[in-house]
Amino acid sequence: MEKSTSTNNRYQTNLMSIPPWLRRSVGKASEISAVQRIIKRRNIHTICEEGRCPNRGECYAQKTATFLLMGPTCTRSCGFCQVDKGHSPMPLDALEPQKVAESVNLLGLLYVVLTSVARDDLADGGANWFVRVMESIRQSNPHTEIEVLTPDFWGGKEGKITQRQRVATIVAAKPACYNHNLETVRRLQNIVRRGAKYERSLGVLKWVKELDESITTKSGLMLGHGETEIEIIETLKDLRKVGCDNLTLGQYMRPSLDHLPVQKYWAPEEFDKLGEIGRSLGFCHVRSGPLVRSSYHAGQA
Repeated sequence: MEKSTSTNNRYQTNLMSIPPWLRRSVGKASEISAVQRIIKRRNIHTICEEGRCPNRGECYAQKTATFLLMGPTCTRSCGFCQVDKGHSPMPLDALEPQKVAESVNLLGLLYVVLTSVARDDLADGGANWFVRVMESIRQSNPHTEIEVLTPDFWGGKEGKITQRQRVATIVAAKPACYNHNLETVRRLQNIVRRGAKYERSLGVLKWVKELDESITTKSGLMLGHGETEIEIIETLKDLRKVGCDNLTLGQYMRPSLDHLPVQKYWAPEEFDKLGEIGRSLGFCHVRSGPLVRSSYHAGQA
């Protein structure tokens, strides 16, 4: 009993420490329930729901959503992410491309973001699956723009299909935007992104531009893991060196006591300052604020 009480107190303390600018309504219940009903009936997933994004009501109202492809179980175990982890993810659902396309149509989405769990168990990391879903959406929703937010497609070994070839598969399908998040600064990569590498992720964004410079590239950071302003600026400069066009900066919020603790809550004025720095470095579009997430107002960029 004492252990349970202690855990509850720690959890309450964590909640009480959240600053007021991070407290907001999740949006209209009717808009959220409409989306939930459609996706649950089709047994598909959105990162909006799996990650309990605080902006999901606003995004749904603006006709945008982010679908989570290839199941709810990730083969990586990043210290910040709420998505389930496991070495034996579910088999791919052959009907998922059709189900996602139907959902896009029913919801009247004008801009769709496709993301996925990491699937290191698949020969191509799931690259061709992204393309299948894109093709299915375009068949029934030709005017809907598609952004992809992909993993790094590194499966621990190159095998027959190289990491660059996996990225090239998606680039050839011509997404409106190719997003791949660095998530944090170089020093904290091993702590925050287990299994990922800083240079490897920069390489993904670099390859996209080398393969098709007309495709907009995008990346984002979650602040609050102990990074410094100097480290953030160095990271932004590294992103610009590989031609990254768009940037998102948001606050990391600890999903549970099993995840990495928040080291700092960056204030709104600090986000404003960093946003201005990003613009001065040449990013075409910058979203910087405590509640900003990778797909926040994605269609406006």
